[in-house]
Amino acid sequence: MAELANVSVATVSYVLSGRDRPVAAETRQRVLDAARQLGYTPNQAARSLRKRRTQRVALVLSSLGGVPSDERLATDLHEMADARGYSVVSLAVDSEARAAGAIDVLRGGFADGALVNLVAGHLTRDLLGGLATTGLPMVVLSNESGLEGCDLVRTPEMEASAEAVEHLLAQGRRRIAFMAHRHEVYRDKPAGRLLGYTTALDRHGVSERIVTAGADDRVAAYQTATELLGSPNRPDAIFAASDRAAISVIWAARDLGLSVPGDVAVVGAGNIDEGLISNPQLSTVGPLRHDYTDVVRLLFDRLQAEEPPPAREIVRSWTFVRRGSS
Repeated sequence: MAELANVSVATVSYVLSGRDRPVAAETRQRVLDAARQLGYTPNQAARSLRKRRTQRVALVLSSLGGVPSDERLATDLHEMADARGYSVVSLAVDSEARAAGAIDVLRGGFADGALVNLVAGHLTRDLLGGLATTGLPMVVLSNESGLEGCDLVRTPEMEASAEAVEHLLAQGRRRIAFMAHRHEVYRDKPAGRLLGYTTALDRHGVSERIVTAGADDRVAAYQTATELLGSPNRPDAIFAASDRAAISVIWAARDLGLSVPGDVAVVGAGNIDEGLISNPQLSTVGPLRHDYTDVVRLLFDRLQAEEPPPAREIVRSWTFVRRGSS
């Protein structure tokens, strides 16, 4: 195989074993092409037994419902895992039972590490903290405080959301509705995007709060927006906790004969590309770029370190992007 790929035997070993050595992409591809040509299939079971590793990483999500940011996170994780000889398994924790099951599976050594996008409340801080104490290499995307023993990735959603509501207030909007995800509505205290909404209203002495669920899917968002905008005392702005929901709000306003942003201003969250082709283009809060390479690299740094590195924290910037819908 080394002769066919025109590389050294050591280089073949580095590529096929998944070890994190500096091998050029072109060279790596020649080795993989040669392996396919020769019909080589690595004995994964033997390799795992020898290394006491599974060569698997887990992606833990609140659901498998096609959230655009989750899809990009999964893509970036798969690409880096492929390059390092790992496979990826996904675990959905959309209930307390599944959250407990996921923790049991990971405690049992099902995967060598985990990338956790903590959104809803089923996977609690206590459950994650207990998992981290086992020494499992783990990276958690969360704005929760008090997590130790893992790398933490934060996003300043509250600040960017408050900026969006400040913008709506500066436009003279006073009946601003917030269309939330279910888990945001049922939290004991507002957090993230909802906290940004209430904080901005408090700053300006606006006491009225119009908070409703509906941001979890397009149909629910359309139905909720139709009800809100069809009422006699309709809101003059809607801030939706997802861009998909916000685009449904624009459709609902159009079908009711209302203009956006004339009759109702609309702001979403996530900054997905679809917002650029809505009519009008969607104002939103979110990251300016969708790239999770830096987050995924944290996990593989932990997996390949001789000694566990100290816990690290990175902040992925969010901002308010003003477009035609507001």
